[in-house]
Amino acid sequence: MLLEAGAICAERTFDGDRCHYAALNLRVRRLLKVFEARPPPLGPLPGALRDTFLGCLANRRSFLEQCEETGVAAWGAGDLLLNDGTESSSFPPDITFYVDGRPIEAHRVILSARSPFFKRKFENDWKEKKEVRFSGQKLSYVALYSLIHFFYSDRLEIVVDDMEDLVRTCKACGCNELQKILEKELIHQKYAEYKSLRDVDNSQKRFILQGSSLPEQDRLPSALNHILQTSLANSSCENISPDVFEEKVSQISDDLADVRIKVGERIFRSHQVILASRSEYFKARLSRMTGFLEENGRLPSCSLPFLEVNDLSTEAFEKMVEYMYTDSLKEIDPDLAEEIFDAASRYLLFPLKRTAADALLPHLEMVSPAELCHWLILSDMYGVIKIREYCLDVIACNFETFADTREFRAMLLTLPPPSGDSSFRTTVPSAPGFGGNSDQGNLLDDLREKWLEAEAAELDKRDESAALFDKRLEMLVHVAEHETNEANGDSAEKKHLDELSQRLSDESFCAEKQSKAS
Repeated sequence: MLLEAGAICAERTFDGDRCHYAALNLRVRRLLKVFEARPPPLGPLPGALRDTFLGCLANRRSFLEQCEETGVAAWGAGDLLLNDGTESSSFPPDITFYVDGRPIEAHRVILSARSPFFKRKFENDWKEKKEVRFSGQKLSYVALYSLIHFFYSDRLEIVVDDMEDLVRTCKACGCNELQKILEKELIHQKYAEYKSLRDVDNSQKRFILQGSSLPEQDRLPSALNHILQTSLANSSCENISPDVFEEKVSQISDDLADVRIKVGERIFRSHQVILASRSEYFKARLSRMTGFLEENGRLPSCSLPFLEVNDLSTEAFEKMVEYMYTDSLKEIDPDLAEEIFDAASRYLLFPLKRTAADALLPHLEMVSPAELCHWLILSDMYGVIKIREYCLDVIACNFETFADTREFRAMLLTLPPPSGDSSFRTTVPSAPGFGGNSDQGNLLDDLREKWLEAEAAELDKRDESAALFDKRLEMLVHVAEHETNEANGDSAEKKHLDELSQRLSDESFCAEKQSKAS
């Protein structure tokens, strides 16, 4: 499991030798030696964009060919391959490069965000081009392919023999920080002694670089955030006159937007490849959108495919788009939380719930017990595991404080009772940070387990302690029912007094009217 999760256990390294010598048997030792060291898994944003890049047929074929040549397993590409070898459903490219007749398919906005060279070319020389051809004498196909793959995935993987070509390509594309790292690695490769790889030539050695090795501004999320901010600055209101619109369009900087989305009274300029890569909902909707241009009476150069979203506020949509471009949320208004959780479910952006939970946790540290009960119900409803676990931990550690609050007792009336004996429980208690199935079971079962942990109940007395906790809950439920009946009774009595008062006033009015008539 550790190896499959990315643990590196190279032979003739300190940690590797320790693992080999401590292996339980010869079979495990052989498994360690033949296992290919793997880098850690990609995050949601680079993983989604990498799938889009490899979803292009030409790119996928080249990836598999390189894997066969280097003898590396094509891990991470299994979901992109169909049994019959045909092209899987992917978002189509809008630019294709040819190096000695070999194609590399890509998307303009990704390349422009990562490279000033490509940005300048797409704004001028290549603005209307769908294909660009290079001579193999000036450019290496493997180097360009590896660099473009890095632009999408924020992870560089290249054979050591091709690193010098990649350095030259980085210099031409303006990737200065990546160029510096590669040049240092080349020096290291030249003078370092690889005792364990003396019999292996450079064609079988790979260099792997994570995007986190680059400065913050050169990483994928920061690059796409710059594109996002430019697009948001170009967003406009719908209710403006054509003259004002034409004047505004002339001032819009080129953000390479290829779709407009109307939310409320605001129009957002966006990029189809990012929306389709991050959300299966948008991928399906954009793939079916053909021949429908927004604002037919406006400038042809500004006519872009048009979508309309009617079930989100502009603030919630902007936060959702921020996550889709950057994999993070800087801050979030707690009042938008429920709308964002709902949007994450409807637009198939489930990791957004975890990111929103991370942004909301500092706020939850300052809320009242009544508000925390609300957050517990909300997180359980939408399957936001991190907030649910946090609320349960706080309530379990401060149970008597919550038991004294009317809101907590009222919440108990809305929940199914605990299932009693552990063998009949409807759910297995969740561990903090658990990322499995979001379908939660009985909240009170989990609360009981958390309370037992907080009270440090001895193992031989857990059943007795659990029974005491269930009795305490039962008493609180009775109190809550009594309080509810009292509240309903008071309201009924008040209503009866109001009706009686109204009746007396009506009778007095009628009597006064009769006396005046007589």
